[in-house]
Amino acid sequence: MSLRIKKNDMVMVISGKDKAATGRVLSVQPKKGTAIVEGVNIIKKHQKARNQNEQGGIVEREAPILLSKLMLADSKGRAARFGVRTDAQGVKQRVLKLEGEKDVIV
Repeated sequence: MSLRIKKNDMVMVISGKDKAATGRVLSVQPKKGTAIVEGVNIIKKHQKARNQNEQGGIVEREAPILLSKLMLADSKGRAARFGVRTDAQGVKQRVLKLEGEKDVIV
């Protein structure tokens, strides 16, 4: 399965409870088709103290979100479809296809 989203990419959520939220991808799980995005899909997890020095309680953290709900975004937070372009040296680059503008390298 080829991935369109990689670690450290800026993405925007296009559907669900966090629609229009943007964030940086922390990790990707290709076999599950999910990714963990910074500040998106926050859940509360009940965590037990593992030793006497550590405190238990309710911890907020990011949960995985489906890759189909994410879209690549540029540095300004605008999401768009992307394409692949090859430069003169034969290196492939992902470019955003922003409407009415030149393509932006991701």
